[in-house]
Amino acid sequence: MRKAIKGNFGYLVAKRKQVLIRTIVFFAISQALLAAGIISTGTRKNLLTVVAVLGCLPACKSLVNLIMYFKAKGCSEKAKEKIKPEEGNLIGMYDMYFTSYKKNYPISHMVVEGKNVCGYTEVENCDTKACEEHLVTMLKQGGYKDLTVKIFKELPKYCERLRQLNGLEREKTPEHDDGIRIVLYDISL
Repeated sequence: MRKAIKGNFGYLVAKRKQVLIRTIVFFAISQALLAAGIISTGTRKNLLTVVAVLGCLPACKSLVNLIMYFKAKGCSEKAKEKIKPEEGNLIGMYDMYFTSYKKNYPISHMVVEGKNVCGYTEVENCDTKACEEHLVTMLKQGGYKDLTVKIFKELPKYCERLRQLNGLEREKTPEHDDGIRIVLYDISL
């Protein structure tokens, strides 16, 4: 099985498989403990039943994660093929899925360059303005102010913006950009 590394293309699909297997194993362990207790004592009223019920807590938490990963949509192969050549010197982040109290924001691809954070979503009903506001708020909480966050729905416009960012002549700040990326990874699924 392919290792799921956040920000890589195919992350959500690989993570979905990992969480599915983990969820099945957690529930199987609880079922096995319950069955072992009933077989060994002849009744449900035993210590292994308590352990099996408590074992359902992490299994259910894993099930909730699984549901979130199945809801999340990653970057399509078609979009990746068009975006990859335009990345240039930029570090691309694929399959980002941001959650807030009100909405979820599936972002297929993102880049960070200086004070610019740009992203592209393939989901038509994604509220890009709300996503931008959410990311600005979260980045401010992470200690990064005065950033411009722009989420695109049109792939040609996004690719043009990537070309513009690659053409910018400015002093590179890789530590600053990495810090922003870390915050974005931390707040994404």
